[in-house]
Amino acid sequence: MWAIRLSEDAETAVLLLEAGGPDDKPEIQIPYAAYTLQGSEIDWSYTTDPQPHLNGRQINWPRGKVLGGTSAINAMIYIRGHRRCYDAWQAAGNPGWSYAEVLPYFKKAEHQERGPDDYHGVGGPLNVADLRDVNPLSCAFVDAAREIGLPLTSDFNSTHMEGCGFYQVTQKNGERWSAASAYLK
Repeated sequence: MWAIRLSEDAETAVLLLEAGGPDDKPEIQIPYAAYTLQGSEIDWSYTTDPQPHLNGRQINWPRGKVLGGTSAINAMIYIRGHRRCYDAWQAAGNPGWSYAEVLPYFKKAEHQERGPDDYHGVGGPLNVADLRDVNPLSCAFVDAAREIGLPLTSDFNSTHMEGCGFYQVTQKNGERWSAASAYLK
């Protein structure tokens, strides 16, 4: 992601090294096919250590071995993390990592299809979109969660991260918008 900022200067040469190959598998671009990429030849196929609270089971930890890295094989959910986490990093002695300090970088990086606001930017290379085709079971789940009193959240990257709702995704025109799509192509 930083390579694009460096390459904006015509005097600067940037070398990008990628352990995997090109992102030319059709499944990479098709959001529905994301599940077929995990455990494939373009996944490092990592697992966690055995988890004591899961009876010693290990959890798959997909990591992309392809141009675009994990953003080429993940579920495309766009969520930045909670404000409290960034503020805790700052409080732990990491200057520049408070939520207020990193938010401008998030805004600069994204192109929010809903338009700009206090938490989102437009014009950045990473496209952020609403789901185009919501599964009816997902709608039923959100409705059920709301019926039992969970708050409805329309934006998990604003002030109200807790609740139920539909995530936004890193897609453009119905296709995956990986880091390679955003920053290299």
